[in-house]
Amino acid sequence: MRKTFGDRVATDAGWPVERYAWAGCAVAVAGFAQVSDLVTHRVWGWAAAAGYTLAAFLASGAVPRPAARAAAVAGAVVAPLVGLVVTGLGQSEVAVIERSGRLLAATGSPYVTAPSAVGDFNPYLPGMALFGLLPGDPRWWLGGVFVASLGAAGLRSPALLLACPLVALPLAVGGAHLPVAGLMCLGLALAGRGRPGGAGLALGAAAALKWTAWPALPVALALVAVRQGGRPALRCAGVGLGTGTAVVLPFALTDPAGFFRNVVAFPFGLTATDSPAGSPLPGRLLAAHVPGGTVIALALLTVGALLTGASLAVRPPGTLRAAAGRLALGLGLATALMPATRFGYLVYPLLLAALAHGAARRDSEVTGRPVERTLAR
Repeated sequence: MRKTFGDRVATDAGWPVERYAWAGCAVAVAGFAQVSDLVTHRVWGWAAAAGYTLAAFLASGAVPRPAARAAAVAGAVVAPLVGLVVTGLGQSEVAVIERSGRLLAATGSPYVTAPSAVGDFNPYLPGMALFGLLPGDPRWWLGGVFVASLGAAGLRSPALLLACPLVALPLAVGGAHLPVAGLMCLGLALAGRGRPGGAGLALGAAAALKWTAWPALPVALALVAVRQGGRPALRCAGVGLGTGTAVVLPFALTDPAGFFRNVVAFPFGLTATDSPAGSPLPGRLLAAHVPGGTVIALALLTVGALLTGASLAVRPPGTLRAAAGRLALGLGLATALMPATRFGYLVYPLLLAALAHGAARRDSEVTGRPVERTLAR
């Protein structure tokens, strides 16, 4: 049957928006490539601009939508990742992870006890050193864990997420946030599916990689407690805290001074050596330009954490959508207020917001009602 004009409009309603989005990404990353002083960023920017341009062109024609998205992923992720790995170029995080793996194998600890230069510091928790022990470039393993976690979490439109500049850039140049964020999404998704043990394991693995994963634990516990009760919540807490603590605690006890300098003082801007994480977000601007700004930023960060914790006690989330949205808001505030932060940290609220949106759409499609009403019934 031949489609009417109205049928074509209804079928292709999202195409103009997506076409303009790809075109806008192409312009933005080309500008980024021109102004960045890092070779890795320039390589990624020009490759991504080509991929987004092709995606915009394909979105203007009579081709399946997945073809345009595949072009965006190829240009923004696959091509620059392969090129940078082959030439041995990568962001500083790649070198830190590789060195931490070598240190762990040689000394039994991934940390330098008395770091002085920026290259001496390792701001990650001990689990991240495992990526430096594995064969090949750590980016393959970091990206593999991230993609596998997204797939297991069931996030909608994975190609769009992979092609998003906030995700594509760290995938190509080397970003340690991605596996952490992916495991956090997986942990929350499993908590929402009534699998507290699996949720605790995923969140515990994330908590062994980076401090940014720890706020997900109380949010997941609140979700499990509301949906399943106290005993499953205790199981989730035991598995999550046990996994994270089993990896982190031995290194913290063996070299407490080195552990504190690397993974606490350095990321929070409390060392004589400044962190290269210097994106102009509010916390960084306070620390750099206001007398006592670091203390002010940390105080605001503490207040935000306390308010988020209080909200879990007063109104715990009863749906995956609410839990992911609450955590996205909390981590968004933390990213804005940390004294040493990067725009790359925004990948956490981005992915959690995508998880919340996907959960809301999925529940609405199944029940025909808003998710909160369905739960209340």
